[in-house]
Amino acid sequence: MKRVMLTSGAEAKIELCDGIILKSRAPKRYRLKEIDERLRRERTKIEAKLIAEARKSGVPTPIIYDVMNCEIQMEYIDGVQLKHVLDANLSERIGELVGLLHTAGIIHGDLTTSNMILAGERIYLIDFGLAYFDQSIEARGVDVHVLFQTFESTHGGHETLIEAFTRGYRKTFKDADDVLQRVKEIESRGRYRTERL
Repeated sequence: MKRVMLTSGAEAKIELCDGIILKSRAPKRYRLKEIDERLRRERTKIEAKLIAEARKSGVPTPIIYDVMNCEIQMEYIDGVQLKHVLDANLSERIGELVGLLHTAGIIHGDLTTSNMILAGERIYLIDFGLAYFDQSIEARGVDVHVLFQTFESTHGGHETLIEAFTRGYRKTFKDADDVLQRVKEIESRGRYRTERL
């Protein structure tokens, strides 16, 4: 079985093997080996659980095939990253999916258009390596804020994308307005820090 490296970062490496994605958490050499292995195994199990929970909540994610030690084996999604094709219609659909995710109490932790794949008519959320369970308005606000920053830094017409996302988010998440208000507060905190520097 030949493994083909797709990407490698500080947290994990992603390989393709016989049409299956293998995601392995990278060892941290600054930790004791026994502690590092335990933490990586635990984090891998949690990530797989979050992916499965998101899918149960109606959010398309890769199907998990197996979890062994520090590796997740999952479905390969053959599509295009949303960052290459994003428009207002797709942004509204992202809003709906994030609303479902937040309703389930899941914070993605790295909501960017690089971590969303369009395959056929479906948008898949991938890379739950920083995800966690949290029902607070603050955590949800930070999640959405990260996405809005991606819109601003990566995509033209970001105001239109934000408006479209907001429409979708309100459709599927009952506390959407509270979260969107918190996003504004988070943005103003960032501006205040920048001005003080």
